[in-house]
Amino acid sequence: MIPDQYLIECPIDPDNEQKLQQNPANTTVYTEAPEKLDTRDPRGINKHLKVDFSDVLAEPDSFHSFDKVWTWSDILFESSKLWCYRVISLLCAVPVSLISGILFALLGCIHIWCAMPCIQLCNICMPPIRTLWASILDVCLAPLCTSVGRCCGFIYVNVAKQRV
Repeated sequence: MIPDQYLIECPIDPDNEQKLQQNPANTTVYTEAPEKLDTRDPRGINKHLKVDFSDVLAEPDSFHSFDKVWTWSDILFESSKLWCYRVISLLCAVPVSLISGILFALLGCIHIWCAMPCIQLCNICMPPIRTLWASILDVCLAPLCTSVGRCCGFIYVNVAKQRV
């Protein structure tokens, strides 16, 4: 469906045609449809939700209903989809956007005032702690792991099938 803002009314009156051609107000010629000013999905996040009547219902060549049935079905599908969405969004949009706003504000506050200071504190304090931890592991755990590795390094396992 083409929105009403793109439709241009052109009267077909042969007497009036000369006046329309001479009128400078009607000299605008559109080569492309003008951009929509109210783009609600500018990044195309919900491209997968663009569903038309022909995406849902289609009649093969071997089966055809009456033309009026097909036309009215298309109109009813598009209208019911539009109005059901509008009613559901009217009922759900305000509470969901309120909850989402509170949630994102809370997450932003926690990130700014709690998480980032802790991360920066860890980044500042980590080099000495990392050096100390590496030294403890080298002194205590490395000799133990080396000994266990050398002991287990001499174990060989042979797998053979025995015929009974």
